[in-house]
Amino acid sequence: MLDMPIGFVHVASAVTERLAELLCAPVFVTDRKGIVITSSEPHHIGQLLQSERSLSPLGQLLRIPLQHETETGEVIVGQSQNQETVPPRLAHALVELVINQTVTKNETIGRHDLKNQLIYDLVHGRVNDELETLGQARQLGMDLTQPRAVILIDAADYILRNTAYSTYRDLELARKRRAQVVIGSIVSFFHLPNDTICADLGSGNICVLKASNSKNLDPWARSKDVPEGANPSWANLTALKRAAHALLQRLCSDLGTSVNIGIGRYHPGLQGLAQSYKDAQAALSLGNRLQGQNQVHCLAELGIAAFVGIADESTKIDLAKYLLSPLDREPELLTTLNTFFTENCCPSSTAKKLSIHRNTLSYRLDKITSLTGLEPRKFDDAVQMRLSILLRSFQATYSKNF
Repeated sequence: MLDMPIGFVHVASAVTERLAELLCAPVFVTDRKGIVITSSEPHHIGQLLQSERSLSPLGQLLRIPLQHETETGEVIVGQSQNQETVPPRLAHALVELVINQTVTKNETIGRHDLKNQLIYDLVHGRVNDELETLGQARQLGMDLTQPRAVILIDAADYILRNTAYSTYRDLELARKRRAQVVIGSIVSFFHLPNDTICADLGSGNICVLKASNSKNLDPWARSKDVPEGANPSWANLTALKRAAHALLQRLCSDLGTSVNIGIGRYHPGLQGLAQSYKDAQAALSLGNRLQGQNQVHCLAELGIAAFVGIADESTKIDLAKYLLSPLDREPELLTTLNTFFTENCCPSSTAKKLSIHRNTLSYRLDKITSLTGLEPRKFDDAVQMRLSILLRSFQATYSKNF
């Protein structure tokens, strides 16, 4: 028993329990050596059954081979104990049906566990061999060769809700079932063929490795979503946000509880999934604290909190570049913005410094707002833009020196 594959034992136990219930007969399963590993009559467990004589007290026997994973054995059914007569052919068919259903169910559960573990390892940066990981993903039905970004869903109010269960195992099974309900809603929303890109990460969090190329985001894409010259890691982010908002509405409707979503940028390679997960996790954590329930959170929309709450310097620099990227082809506007901050946001001194009329300055500031979505005359937006200018200049100086 100690060396027996756990999957085989689970199948054997489930088959034994179900057949004993259906046939009202003694049932037990042996391993390839004839040793009983599960039985409806516990005193048989551990016995070595070498001959029909040792089984004679059970009456006429039905014996069906059992195979799962690398282990083989035999299901043995004795005569009914309630005097009901079941034709041998019907009993044989019933036993095979129960075996097939149990094996299939166990394999499905096993694949789900493997998929969840693989995605968990991917988003936590535990990838040692990319080729091996890609091969494992293919076996589980996942295509990780196309660009993907992380959508992180906090459905804890639904998955972890308090319900009375007699045992911890029953509680965990209930939570797993609820997690699958959430995943099923996601699969239906995105019209996915299966749930292979979704994973239950525990603690009420569901991770989706969403294909983030233009083709897969086409239903939510609009022209000019991406500023010209923007960093590729921010490409299609606007469309991804629209998709997440629509998904949020579906989940809130299907689950009837509050849900929050964090989205990450696309980063290249398998290691990029871990960075995308960090983006989504940071956005979700900060957003939950600052913006409340039933929201889609993204670093680009968290304002000053994104610069304060993110520890990774490169992410801050990328965010700064993204926020100001619409001005990259407008050097006059960048100079105006920088001067405006240098002059403590004073319109008269800024206009004087630039040798322009105050109406011209007002026009330029309005154009900056229309291009970036940030208003330099508002405190929070001004702080974001000022920090972005500083971070961009620091990065430029660093690149020049090295």
